[in-house]
Amino acid sequence: MNKALSDTPTPFRLNGREAAPMLFPGQRLSEVLREGLGQRDVKIGCDAGDCGACTVLIEGEPVCACLTPAHQVAGREVETVQGLHANDPVAAKLAQSFLDHGAAQCGICTPGMMVSAVALLRDVPEPTEAQVQDALGGVLCRCTGYRKIIDAVMGAPSVAIATAGKVGDAVQHLDGIEKVSATVKYGDDIAPVGCLEILVIRSPHARAVFEIGDLEGFAQAAGLDAVLTAEDVKGQNNFGVIPGFEDQPVFAERETRFRGEAVAALIGARDVLRAIDPEMVPITWTELPALQDMDAAEDQKADQLHHGRENNVMCTGFVTCGDPNAALGRAHVIVEGRFESGFVEHAYIEPEAGFAEVVNGRVEVHACTQAPVMDLEGLERVLGLDRSDIRVVPTATGGGFGSKLDMSVQPYLALAALKTGKRVRLCYTRTESMQCSTKRHPSDITLRIGADKTGNLCGFDFCGRFDTGAYASWGPTVANRVPVHASGPYRVADYIAQAKGVHTNNPPSGAFRGFGVPQAAIAQECLFDDLAEKLGMDALEFRVLNALDNGVPTVCGQVFDQGVGIKACLEALRFAWTEERAGVEAFNAQNDAVKRGVGIASGWYGCGNTSLPNPSAIKCGIRADGTVVLHQGAMDIGQGANTVITQIFATALGAEVGQITLVGADTDVTPDAGKTSASRQTFVSGNAARLSGEALRAMILERLNVAEDAALEFSAGEIQATDAGGARVLDLSALEADSDGYVLRAEESYDPPTKPLDKNGQGHPYAQFGYAAHLAVVEVDTALGTVTPVKFIAAHDVGQAINPMLVEGQVHGGIAQGLGMALMEEYIPGRTENLHDYLIPTFGDIPPIETIIIEEADAHGPYGAKGLGEHVLIPTAPAILNAIKHATGVRLFKGPAIPSVVHATLKKSVT
Repeated sequence: MNKALSDTPTPFRLNGREAAPMLFPGQRLSEVLREGLGQRDVKIGCDAGDCGACTVLIEGEPVCACLTPAHQVAGREVETVQGLHANDPVAAKLAQSFLDHGAAQCGICTPGMMVSAVALLRDVPEPTEAQVQDALGGVLCRCTGYRKIIDAVMGAPSVAIATAGKVGDAVQHLDGIEKVSATVKYGDDIAPVGCLEILVIRSPHARAVFEIGDLEGFAQAAGLDAVLTAEDVKGQNNFGVIPGFEDQPVFAERETRFRGEAVAALIGARDVLRAIDPEMVPITWTELPALQDMDAAEDQKADQLHHGRENNVMCTGFVTCGDPNAALGRAHVIVEGRFESGFVEHAYIEPEAGFAEVVNGRVEVHACTQAPVMDLEGLERVLGLDRSDIRVVPTATGGGFGSKLDMSVQPYLALAALKTGKRVRLCYTRTESMQCSTKRHPSDITLRIGADKTGNLCGFDFCGRFDTGAYASWGPTVANRVPVHASGPYRVADYIAQAKGVHTNNPPSGAFRGFGVPQAAIAQECLFDDLAEKLGMDALEFRVLNALDNGVPTVCGQVFDQGVGIKACLEALRFAWTEERAGVEAFNAQNDAVKRGVGIASGWYGCGNTSLPNPSAIKCGIRADGTVVLHQGAMDIGQGANTVITQIFATALGAEVGQITLVGADTDVTPDAGKTSASRQTFVSGNAARLSGEALRAMILERLNVAEDAALEFSAGEIQATDAGGARVLDLSALEADSDGYVLRAEESYDPPTKPLDKNGQGHPYAQFGYAAHLAVVEVDTALGTVTPVKFIAAHDVGQAINPMLVEGQVHGGIAQGLGMALMEEYIPGRTENLHDYLIPTFGDIPPIETIIIEEADAHGPYGAKGLGEHVLIPTAPAILNAIKHATGVRLFKGPAIPSVVHATLKKSVT
């Protein structure tokens, strides 16, 4: 048990007030602030000083609270972001600047960013970019790409505008104030102090058999409240996200299939759990040979991870059209290559966390998630309860990028709450999160592409293997989505693409911003450059020549009459392409060891599920007092769903966004808006919001018998409609309220029109695609192998920019993640399980980014809008790799392009 340092409290000043907590030996300041003094605006992302989310000021100097022994603040002044926001005019001005630039997306890093920035601005009111990068360089962000934060701190001109917030207006994030003031509650912020906690016991081996000894006796001796094993799972001891592929156990029963797999959980008070050495838990491990790469897993002698999945192949995907072999046979030139990539970690700054309790016989789970209704369905399966006995209330989510689509803490919380009857909480450590969360699929891709003498594509043969790890997760989606997209946004008449997911004893691979398409794009776009070079053509002209257009079939035979914007994206880069290449030619003529290059790449992405139902529902209502309420269940994980969907709804209704009251996701009160993934929310939930707003507006117009173009004004207790015939007023107090308190209400749903794919992959997999083209300028030190991005220019066809500021935010964030994938990020199980061994981009890694918004209206999108989230990452890595090739003449076939790889490849090219 913890014992206090002394019998007297330790006094210090906290945000201008006196504090005097009792401290324990070795206690971190972060824990004292969060758990002892209620300052949950101090965020914990790593407990190792790597992420900076816990930054506070001590005597005006920024420090990581997780590295600071609490006793060191005795007699000193400590300031957190909430205190600064309330008391410091510098912080208040900075908060407004963050809102004006969209510098807070998911918001989990925002407290650390703002605290560090306030310390800088107090000393340097007008800092340079370099000073901002230096002062904030210890704080990591996974969402924004940092450039908007730099603009906010430097006080660049505002991007946001103060308007009614109709479609097309760059209004502030509607949930931005609670993020810059740090009042928003994330997964580990919601639980009351002093409730029970959970420690999950996990496998230390990639593969092992195990036996659990007298766990109940151990629990009694240790003072635990309860323990959990597979025997406590009353429903089915497996879960997953794809029907028919629910193969991951809540607790392994005899054999573990990856390092970090759960076998048991201990439930007790915080100090009791911290006194336990996990190695002393009575579990006997016998390590077994593990299959840690796809070649080993597909060997005919290899052990099978799952019954019925022969040669450890989980599933396959296939698309073909024309006669690719014949086309390649008659091609004038052919290029080919084998491209490999490794695991990529999501590295959201908020670890998986949540809280659960039993309320009136029902279990309620509060956790960070991207898919609350999928969580509900998963819990129904695991708990063996009717869904009416379960409630899922999502907290704010501090980044997700796909991994928080899968259940993580939810089943352990629910099982623990049901078994103990008490409130319980669970927050993964950073190492735990990185061990057991899903990853981007490692890939092994071979590709042959041909072209005729005029440069038209002539044959395309793609084969991709994807390491799906120990369990399926989103592997089936990757295997089926990749063959549809592997052509890129180009006309390929003769095409074959095959993909398969292979099980290994690695962590499960799942959804990560693109579902395998970024890996495929690297192969396709790099070989397009090589093909253009072999033809003697300009790389941009080659792409424009072969780009899809309205009325031209995709490789699935799908034809779009409007909205195919890839040529417009490419043409938008033409001036920069010419200018930047001339610039690097002049630079390279003056430099020997350091060379610059310009690369270009395109991308496309189908929004929503592949040829599957994909509905969203949105509910709205008006109360007797005139309050307009929008039940918005699409999880906002930083991308701006709360803002964008409200703008669409408000535009359809004829109201201002400031007049809309939001009710967020809650499986008891808000309809299912589907999962936040596959760039679907603006398109699918946006359409549902549009329909809901139109339906509510129609009710008002009908009651008042006014024209369709009537202007509506919402005020206390009434709605006024004005058309050419004059003004009429609807007295809301005269209407009867329903069970939800609404006197007028509407609920509408939208499901994109798609068609199933046949045996050759022909059909209509998506109702819309979004398009992008990126240009990257890089600098390569040929002596050291280092690659420094200099500039990005990104052209994106979004159909209709619902909010241009949010579009830019997504572009910046996606480029930062694509840059990390290209140049530094590689998760190695057992070795890079923290944020100092696993590197993600920091302030100094992201160069200036120019965003060009293209609006080729989509036939199905709300007001012509298309999705965006995934699209941005897809062309980034290949554009960088093509720029490296342009700078050095050397093609890299295995990523990431870390200095040692680049240096070795350059050295090999001259020997």
